[in-house]
Amino acid sequence: MNRVRFCIFLVVVVIVGLVAFGVGSTPQVQKATSSQFSAERVVEDIREISKHHHSVAHPVERKVVRDYLVKRLSEIGADTVELFEYKSLTGPENKHVTYTFDATNVLATFNCKQASEAQTFLLLVAHYDSRYSQPMPKQDTVWSYGAADDGYGVGVILESVTQALKYRDSWKQGVKVLFTDAEEVGMKGMKAMWQNNREVFKDVGFMINIEARGPFGPALLFETSPGNERLMELYKTAAEYPFTYSLTTVVYNFMPNFTDFTIVKDEIPGMNFSTIADINHYHTDLDNFDNINPKSIQHYGSQIAPIVHKYLTEEKFSELNYLKSDRDTINFTLPLLGLFNFQWSGYLWLNIAIFVLFILSFAVESLRGRVQVAKALSQTLKTLLSALLALVVGEVIAYLCSAIAGASFKMFGIVQGVTFDNAVMIVSAVVMVVVASVVHILQRKDIFRHTSNSLRASAGASAVQIYTTNKLYGTLTLLLVLSCLLLVFIRENLMFFIPLFAATLSVVTYRIVKIKALLLLAIALILLHALSFLYALTMALTIGAFGVVLMLALLDVLVVIPLAELYLSKQ
Repeated sequence: MNRVRFCIFLVVVVIVGLVAFGVGSTPQVQKATSSQFSAERVVEDIREISKHHHSVAHPVERKVVRDYLVKRLSEIGADTVELFEYKSLTGPENKHVTYTFDATNVLATFNCKQASEAQTFLLLVAHYDSRYSQPMPKQDTVWSYGAADDGYGVGVILESVTQALKYRDSWKQGVKVLFTDAEEVGMKGMKAMWQNNREVFKDVGFMINIEARGPFGPALLFETSPGNERLMELYKTAAEYPFTYSLTTVVYNFMPNFTDFTIVKDEIPGMNFSTIADINHYHTDLDNFDNINPKSIQHYGSQIAPIVHKYLTEEKFSELNYLKSDRDTINFTLPLLGLFNFQWSGYLWLNIAIFVLFILSFAVESLRGRVQVAKALSQTLKTLLSALLALVVGEVIAYLCSAIAGASFKMFGIVQGVTFDNAVMIVSAVVMVVVASVVHILQRKDIFRHTSNSLRASAGASAVQIYTTNKLYGTLTLLLVLSCLLLVFIRENLMFFIPLFAATLSVVTYRIVKIKALLLLAIALILLHALSFLYALTMALTIGAFGVVLMLALLDVLVVIPLAELYLSKQ
């Protein structure tokens, strides 16, 4: 093993880990004195909004919040502020308690100075009610203060509009701000407005909904309306520090979670943003002012404020239906590297190219004696069985943690109330990496001891290198199969395709130009994607789906280990 390369390898892994978790890849919090979007100014609004519980069961406190928002909207320069009241609504549906309440939505309008009768509007939406009572494992019923959910959304919108008013002379479109009531009880406020006051939406060309499923972590663009090609072009060219995966829109459609955006997304093109960590703060008394995270708030602003600027100041968006499309894109972000956005045809051809390149590489490597086809395919089966074992182990861990915490376990579902879940998942993942590495090292040593000198020199490759290459190509074969299956059935395969892409391209080019740094680059790319994506997946799906996360993590590890072996070897 080359010691210099080993030190470089460790440094790269550490740097990638830091970048993946936000060092240098998320914005710095702007002070209250800044002329830019400032999380500190948002914090002051949240301080007022979250002083008391303000759910549908708290009409007096909810009115206090509503009056504060009306005052703030008037102060920053709204042309009109209207209240839409809907009487005697009931909800939540099929929950442990039923409330009867009146809901009042707040609508503020900021017209373009060059307004015409055909003016197009940007609609910014957040809800101002907090979560109603909720029973928690081994606790009494708790009530949320709504600091994050949805104080983040309300505060970010107020600050975004404040920033936008600075360049109001350049607006080509107007702005509507809608603070909905009773979102937590089945989006009753938005539903009532959509059913009874549809005229509010008739001139809206673009909607941004802001949610918060926990106070921490990056702000994720987790959902877009169908036909998002032009939406994603807007996001790609405007948003700073983008963070999104088109896969999350697919997954979200299968989850039992809904937002105000759900009601209108088939009619109005739009984006849905949310933080996704930590589930144990979500809808509980931990969602309070003491637990807010200005860094997460700033990340909302770094994406949304530039999008608002671009939409309001470019003439093309004056066309009401400009952002509607009949095509979706495949997209994902890599921290520091930014957003990768593909039209479906381009992504399909990229997949086909990598599939063909891998098959050709497999054939060439086998002809040159670096890969033994039977053993590589045997490794494919071993990798599949290992992945399934990781899936089972992860779900067993999730079940035991839920049982210890007294939480309701849902296989592959959202589990709330396990306060030690993050620690358990981190430790389990580290143990998995260590076990996989130790198994590889022990097998490597065993092969070295029991292999004859003649075989070690076969076709210019050592027996250990043959073992390593067999292992790599066996794992990549499984990723190829899984990538094809997902591409056919859901048109999303990034969790398998990115490691397949990076490993295949690096090994092929390394064989041609003999530059080992290419292998290290592939390792960095795989880890950068795996750490950021699996973090987002873990926070979104919670410990109930830990088996899925552990399985995906193992597949990445089983690609990285042989790549690291090839990089560190003396040959």
